[in-house]
Amino acid sequence: MNKKLIALLLLCSVIIFTGCASQESGGVAQPKIVTYAYQSEPVVFWDPSDTFSNEIIVINNIYEQLMRYDPIKDEYIYLLATDFDTSEDGLTWTFKLREGVKFHCGEEFDADAVKYCVERTIERGQGASFIWDPVEEVNVKDKYTVEFKLKYPAALDMIVSAGYTAHMFCPKCTEEKGHDWFVQGNACGTGPYMLEYWERGNEVVLAKFDDYWGGWSDNKYDKAIVKMIPESGTRRQMLEAGEAGIVDTLPFEDLQALEDNPGIEIVKTPSFQNMICLINTEKPPLDNKLVRQAISYAVPYDDIVNYVMSGYAEQSRGPIPKALWGHKSDLFQFNYDLDKARELLKEAGYEDGFKLLLTYKSGDENERKASELLKSELKKLNIDLEIRGMPWEPQWEMAKSVDPKDRQDLFIMYWWPDYADPYSWLNGLFHSEDTIVFNLSYWKNEEYDRLIDEANRISGADRDKAIELYGKAQEIMMEEVPAIFIFDQQFARAKRKNIKGYYDNPLYAHVVFFYDLYEE
Repeated sequence: MNKKLIALLLLCSVIIFTGCASQESGGVAQPKIVTYAYQSEPVVFWDPSDTFSNEIIVINNIYEQLMRYDPIKDEYIYLLATDFDTSEDGLTWTFKLREGVKFHCGEEFDADAVKYCVERTIERGQGASFIWDPVEEVNVKDKYTVEFKLKYPAALDMIVSAGYTAHMFCPKCTEEKGHDWFVQGNACGTGPYMLEYWERGNEVVLAKFDDYWGGWSDNKYDKAIVKMIPESGTRRQMLEAGEAGIVDTLPFEDLQALEDNPGIEIVKTPSFQNMICLINTEKPPLDNKLVRQAISYAVPYDDIVNYVMSGYAEQSRGPIPKALWGHKSDLFQFNYDLDKARELLKEAGYEDGFKLLLTYKSGDENERKASELLKSELKKLNIDLEIRGMPWEPQWEMAKSVDPKDRQDLFIMYWWPDYADPYSWLNGLFHSEDTIVFNLSYWKNEEYDRLIDEANRISGADRDKAIELYGKAQEIMMEEVPAIFIFDQQFARAKRKNIKGYYDNPLYAHVVFFYDLYEE
């Protein structure tokens, strides 16, 4: 991402108002249009079976899952499903489906569609499709009943609620038009908005689906535009001018300044997002564990939390955010200690220093400022750190270069979950991969892989044992240091006060569910 942002991640955004349906011209109501000014390329993967990056902000308005996580209730609620049962052994899950749901092309949603979507996603094996690993088979019991047979007990309610690769798409459109049709910028889901237009590097335009099963009220938006606007200053200006509705992560000094604006409200919510610095473990001198440990001791964690994030974060303790189960509160974490860093560099034979390249997502002021602070500290260790802001996709492609010498040394990004489970972080970012997607540290450890895979298999039946195994895996990681875990973030977003219905959902980071919004 920039998952995942990946990465986020990773990923900042704004909503801009460009019209109002209450205005009339010649007796014809003008459509309500809301524009979401997003910091980076809004869509990387259009095929709903392949999603794993920024497109989370778009696809979750076009497509729907069987269930969705509700952060207010802290539970999974029904969406395209209306009920489910599980067997005593946790290996059979039976879902009742919502009747009367249509895809945007007019085809009916039913159990055959669920079977088709899940099986196609598993068969393609792309993006976050690994979430379906527990599924052995999918059986259609009747038109509106679908059964999942699992290889091992797993929390399928979490899996079917995932922000990536859990969406239902039209089998007929997919069979007739194929993968390339999606890639060209097409979509066919059951969600409240249809894809109307896409221009890479510029915008995605969504139009309301009149036959949406949830119905429509007059104060909802007829169109939503997701527009790429990299400059944080431009986003703030839009907000202050009343053109912008909701802002994602502006620099925190901007948020503090906006507190005094009577037309703006700052929304603060917990998140599952953290900032991570991935280390290229295949490229000298970072192939030396002692060097990686030394750099970890050079990070000014408190300064980043207090000055860059203005306290809207806390230092991470390992890869799993504090708000999520599997977080290990007593896990070792590095602290700022330049003397210890010098000692390790001397032991590794690098006391005279070296040069490194760090990349971050251009336009993200928090990533830039954290990088500048790290540069200043590494200079004290004779390490010359070049920092380079890049758009997300070129940065990601550089990190996936076959030759380690062509990659950046350090890659700062955000990560948020595919679904609310530790496996999302521990597998997506650090499991050994033959074809690299997000293991951009290029770290491989067989014992680590074994522990997290076993924990994932048993988590549905024995969560306590799974937590124990995940903890052991994290201990290996903190010793080997494939990445630096900088902070767990609290979301703080500025919005216009006349925007109602908005609540940040930590499982679907940076997503604005346009259907929930309305104006006062």
